[in-house]
Amino acid sequence: MPIRHLVLLRFTNDTPDAERREIESAFAALPTQIADITGFEWGINNSPEGLAKGFTHAFAVTFETAAARDAYLPHPAHVAFVARLKPRLGDVLVLDYAV
Repeated sequence: MPIRHLVLLRFTNDTPDAERREIESAFAALPTQIADITGFEWGINNSPEGLAKGFTHAFAVTFETAAARDAYLPHPAHVAFVARLKPRLGDVLVLDYAV
């Protein structure tokens, strides 16, 4: 059963726009580095409801199986991305669900 890995991010207030764009690009590049990723989309919140609780970015990563998702988490490319993100991470919310 496919698994969707949903990541909601809020950057620190002092993150420069150029650095935020670099991090967005680095996340978007993961499907070219990790074969287990079968789907990827992302966007910046544009909801008029005002319920985002400070989260600004949503990333949806799809895997064919939970085992593929589990292999992604310690993958060197993912670990390197997380290390790049952490200094600019204001908050994160991660939810995984079966599609």
